[in-house]
Amino acid sequence: MSYYRPSLFGGFSFFPPVIKTLLISNVVIWLLDAILSQFLLSGVPVFALFSQYLALWPLGPNFYPWQLLTYMFMHGGFWHLFFNMLALWMFGMELENTWGSKRFLAFYLTCGLGAGIANLFIAPLLGSAAGPTVGASGAVFGVLIAFGMLFPDRPIYIYFLLPIKAKYFVAIYIGLELFYGVTGTTDGIAHFAHLGGAAVGFIYLLADMNLIPVRRWWGMLHGGLRRATPTGRKWPFREEIRDAKFYDINTGKPLHDDRDVNQEVIDAILDKISKGGYQSLSEEEKRILNEASRKIQ
Repeated sequence: MSYYRPSLFGGFSFFPPVIKTLLISNVVIWLLDAILSQFLLSGVPVFALFSQYLALWPLGPNFYPWQLLTYMFMHGGFWHLFFNMLALWMFGMELENTWGSKRFLAFYLTCGLGAGIANLFIAPLLGSAAGPTVGASGAVFGVLIAFGMLFPDRPIYIYFLLPIKAKYFVAIYIGLELFYGVTGTTDGIAHFAHLGGAAVGFIYLLADMNLIPVRRWWGMLHGGLRRATPTGRKWPFREEIRDAKFYDINTGKPLHDDRDVNQEVIDAILDKISKGGYQSLSEEEKRILNEASRKIQ
């Protein structure tokens, strides 16, 4: 998968922005829930209101659409929060440094939403979704899948002693979740939320690497919808649209189109820096590098 080299623009961060924000927000919400649990509102404990409106309830009178997002920031206890945040930091840190913050946040939230939807529609079939679901575990499982796919041979130390390659660690973990989910183990854990987050993360990455033609399917669907209006008129085909070209008023030369800048161009510039230093770059190459650095901030 292509990505900008983060070492040139700010270096590797142990607490990149999205990871840091997720850690802080989850901890703050858990603390608020713990502190406010001592108070009553109209005779009802405040923590019960948190659970009623922010946890993910099965489809029914207690379900609200926003719960598909808010349940990811709710946790059932300190250790539930601790292990979820530890896993998010361990496996998500390198992903955010590699992908960039915007892309990582989109991936994380997509996995969390997929986990919630899976828990709503699949878990009831096996009678394992009677109560509310809370926790970031579904989204974290998506992050775990991504780490295993991008860094399959990276060693993970179980109990800080036993090394195992990431691809095997992920496969074993997913296998256990599938076993517990299918057998209907009543341990209070939303196994299908975990599996849903992992499945969405897996499909997301396959599409991102063009191993499944999701973009082409979407383009065909979108194009079909655009070409016919309710009145039967035809929308113009994409090929009929032409972009204007721009020229430098001083030199008369065409300006560089940023859309033509791809990873190969960036890599070539970075290689030139490693060989001859920054001063060896032309003004155009410096401009391209500066634009690329601003895009990933």
